[in-house]
Amino acid sequence: MSEGERAEELIDLVHRNDLTGIRLWLAEHRPYEIADELVRMTSTEAIVPFRLLDKDRELEVFEELDPGQQQAVLLGLRDTAFHELLEEMEPDDRARLIGEAPAKIATRALAGLSPAERRMTAELLGYPEDSVGRYMTPETVVLHRDLTVGRALEVVRAKGAEAESIYTLPVVSDGRRLVGTVALSDLVVNDDSRLLKDIVDLFAPRVKAYEPVEDAARLMQEANLVSLPVVDSEDRFVGLLTFDDALEVIEAADTEDMARQSGAAPVGGHYASVGVLRLVGARVVWLMLLIVASTLTVNVMQAFESALDAVTALALFVPMLIGTGGNVGAQSATAIVRALAVGEVRLRDLPRVIWKEARVGLLLGVLLAALAMVIGTLLVGVDVALVVGLSVIAVCVWAAVIGSSMPLLARRVGVDPAVVSSPMVATLVDATGLLIYFSIASLVLGI
Repeated sequence: MSEGERAEELIDLVHRNDLTGIRLWLAEHRPYEIADELVRMTSTEAIVPFRLLDKDRELEVFEELDPGQQQAVLLGLRDTAFHELLEEMEPDDRARLIGEAPAKIATRALAGLSPAERRMTAELLGYPEDSVGRYMTPETVVLHRDLTVGRALEVVRAKGAEAESIYTLPVVSDGRRLVGTVALSDLVVNDDSRLLKDIVDLFAPRVKAYEPVEDAARLMQEANLVSLPVVDSEDRFVGLLTFDDALEVIEAADTEDMARQSGAAPVGGHYASVGVLRLVGARVVWLMLLIVASTLTVNVMQAFESALDAVTALALFVPMLIGTGGNVGAQSATAIVRALAVGEVRLRDLPRVIWKEARVGLLLGVLLAALAMVIGTLLVGVDVALVVGLSVIAVCVWAAVIGSSMPLLARRVGVDPAVVSSPMVATLVDATGLLIYFSIASLVLGI
């Protein structure tokens, strides 16, 4: 049976109120598979199978849901189940859920937590929304640098069950100041009498709790880290950013960049659970801005109306020219946005980036111009074909320069580089490309 058929089977079971069938279906599927199907249902439908989950799997499924669906599930639970579920959540996951929830849910959630869990949650909520502190886990095993390996292993065995991760262990000095980290595997293979300060990695990367979480997640990706220590302004250890949270951050950031590069605002949550009006709202503003910006192209066409009247064949190549320029600019912009996201280029690399992309645009322009001139010669003659060929070269160079520089300049002024990528670059190149085209036509044809 295919995945789609299995999903339809669960929905059918819910619609038929077949509780026995739902329990059997849930028992045969993994938590992430169950969560994916719950997201595809309405809130009323999803709460039925969720309530039938075994207690030991309920939390696993809940943590796989996106925050919006989590809120919907919580609203459908009785107070006891509501508070039990929140109490068992990881502190960082709970803090993000409460931070995004309406005030009514947030107040109800905090009021039902135990004092210790409420304190941890409040501390995490004290950090900015997109900071490392909001995503880190404070539930860790911390080792003092003066411990022996044998004693350190005893501490791990005693406290490890309550920690979210024990693969990377922070090592601190007096005052909880971070010295470095030690891997659990290093403890296992070393002699019990050896001191931690002799095997600790003093150069292990660390981040401040108030730093952007995306930067920290990218650092983990680049350095192949399982966990990343987080410290406060005085270098005291406060928590760990774990790889599962880092992956979610990177996925969310990439999803947001893809939306902006397509000329739309990001829409949170699973596509299947997002309503039509939210999708329209995310897209219409940018489309309106782009349609206003495209009037530049109309104005350029009007300005060179006499040239079009004199050589009507020029109009035949306008779509090809602006389409080519827009595509080249979009390719450059996409490449630079991606390079910015993973830290491959910085603002100070702007001159080098422009020089490289200008050469790329020139070579692309020469190749495309050769093809365009062949087509132009066959259709309208050599003179206009020459105008088209020269214009293609100039437009490709210009588009590559614009496409590569705009994301970097946007970063400089504090704007998300993805905002000024493909659609915005293409619209700008359309208008300026026509200026180049008609200017070359005027010089070559004398019109």
